[in-house]
Amino acid sequence: MDNEELLYKQLPHSAAAEQAVLGSILIDPRCVPAVIEQLRPEDFYLRQNREIYETVYTMFNYSQTIDPVTVLERMRQSGVYDEAQSRSYLLQLMDTTPTAANVGEYIAIMKDRTLLRRIAETAGEMTAMVQQGADTGQDVLEAAEQRIYAIRQGRAAQGLTPISAVLIDVYDRLAELAASDSPVPGLSTGLGDLDTAISGLNKSDLILLAARPGMGKTSMALNILLYAGKFSGKSVAFFSLEMSREQLALRLISNESFVDNKKLVTGKLNENDWEKVAAAADALNRTKILIDDDSSVTVADINAKCRRVEDLGLVVIDYLQLMQSAGGRQYSGENRQQVVSDISRSLKIMAKELNVPVLCLSQLSRANEARTNKRPMLSDLRESGAIEQDADIVMFLYREDYYEKETENHNLAECIIAKNRHGETGTVELQWLPEFTTFSSIDRRHSEY
Repeated sequence: MDNEELLYKQLPHSAAAEQAVLGSILIDPRCVPAVIEQLRPEDFYLRQNREIYETVYTMFNYSQTIDPVTVLERMRQSGVYDEAQSRSYLLQLMDTTPTAANVGEYIAIMKDRTLLRRIAETAGEMTAMVQQGADTGQDVLEAAEQRIYAIRQGRAAQGLTPISAVLIDVYDRLAELAASDSPVPGLSTGLGDLDTAISGLNKSDLILLAARPGMGKTSMALNILLYAGKFSGKSVAFFSLEMSREQLALRLISNESFVDNKKLVTGKLNENDWEKVAAAADALNRTKILIDDDSSVTVADINAKCRRVEDLGLVVIDYLQLMQSAGGRQYSGENRQQVVSDISRSLKIMAKELNVPVLCLSQLSRANEARTNKRPMLSDLRESGAIEQDADIVMFLYREDYYEKETENHNLAECIIAKNRHGETGTVELQWLPEFTTFSSIDRRHSEY
């Protein structure tokens, strides 16, 4: 194989751009923060350049002075210093760099080559999967979409990440939170006491909202969806396996307009009601609420659809037990426990991959109805204990007047936080407004139970 063939087989890269970025750093250390913000060590294709940048990267994290002398000394300490070549190579980098003022253009060239390399690597992996023949077409397609989405999001689909890179992301997140006026770090639910208890809906979290039929699971989910759609400025997606798009739209109009849901269902509206509905429809039109009512949707389908949504902020699924097994996999003997376990695990992976909160509704078993105290517990989660393990937050809805018609706590709902990775468990009391199928906060604080 001659040199021309060897060059052809190399993955896309620009040696000149890599050298110019490093030369800019050595000529003018003031550009280091801008370079660190946009480039990671793996963006450097040539090993020698990558080792120099890794040295600079580490020094920056420790707030050390960066210049040719200190970089050479740090390379010597880390064992990547070559007495014969390193000093002369650093001088060469500085000599061949026209000016540090153009470092932004050099970075852009490198990022484009990194993108091309990742696309080429993904294409090679997909070709290998097809040739091995061990996976179905659906599996290969799902793997391809996952990797392309990871590339589009600007991150590697797999691999170990040095803690130094993670710490930079953590500092960025802390700075973002410190500058924010929001009282909670995550998306607000619109229910102040609930936000305080769970710190809002946070990125990559799987939040499970479970209850017996008739408690208002869908209503609560639509409350949260509507508030996030109106005030977060992001796209929010609702996947309904039970209700049609038209039914969901009516619920949202009722929530927004405070027109009795029965009037909307029957169409018996007076002039004032029509004005409220028109105002509500106008408000809903300004949101980025997306609805899917495919009753046969799988986690893979939801994942694929959400990847194509720009500026996604929240995913809501109604509800878990109606979903087909992830990836269309079938289990012998209709083992629903295994199916639900598979789905819940896939939902958690999806939340991490999309980096948005995923709110999933779930049915409860009838076990609580046999008890004197009918408040739900974690053991009541239907068909799978794996749901409890995968979820970051588990919430139950309970209304005493559903079971005790003569109770004094009429239309009082309890949101029981049974699991909370971000804080304590407890109970938040809410007001249930059945005519508008909505929940609202009341002037009481959540109490420990």
